[in-house]
Amino acid sequence: MNQRKMSRILMVDDNPEIREVVNILLSGEGYQMEEAADGLQALEKLSQSSFDLIILDVMMPNLGGYQTCVEIRKISNAPVLFLSARSQVEDKTLGFSSGGDDYLPKPFSYQELLSRVKALMRRYQVYQGKEYQQQETQAEPKEEPVIAFSGIEIQEKQQRVLQNGKELDLTDLEFAILCLLGKNQGQIFSAQHLYESVWQEPYYYGAANTVMVHIRNLRRKIEKDPKNPKLIKNVWGKGYRCE
Repeated sequence: MNQRKMSRILMVDDNPEIREVVNILLSGEGYQMEEAADGLQALEKLSQSSFDLIILDVMMPNLGGYQTCVEIRKISNAPVLFLSARSQVEDKTLGFSSGGDDYLPKPFSYQELLSRVKALMRRYQVYQGKEYQQQETQAEPKEEPVIAFSGIEIQEKQQRVLQNGKELDLTDLEFAILCLLGKNQGQIFSAQHLYESVWQEPYYYGAANTVMVHIRNLRRKIEKDPKNPKLIKNVWGKGYRCE
């Protein structure tokens, strides 16, 4: 409970009733909640403070959810959970492509919202790391095993990825995917294996598309030609492999 009380969530929705409901539900679980009525307010709050999770509506005035998420990714790697009445596959793809980590259609149940929040928080804590862990690493530098291949260097403990000496800015899910594939070079991972290993949730219909979008975003950051990948390859009908 102490760790959860320290976790801060930004709820972004132009509907004050939805903000109030989510605020009541999650603050009752011990999370520290803040609210924003649109994307511009959200970006202003993010420029002034850090959050462990952003819950983001899609249809908002001034700046929509997808555009807001793109801007968020320029300043924060905190997980983004989209809430939206738009639940088509194309809408979810847009959400993931803009940098979102999960997508929950409205209306949603309390238990479903809470389970998604807990899962995103858990992954963020595991893969992104906490500030005190980073400070400890900096205060006492130690040699650690490095995963290296094709100009990529993954420092797993420090949560850093370098490519030809330049540090890459990856989201927690992108880091987790690259780390898993990099540690098992040559091994083929199916979409189901990747999803259950990285997302730590049961595989479901549509999860393959989620994995595909995150792989595509990762390739944009590490491949010279993302349309002709050399580092993370598709193995037709089987999955993905790191070379």
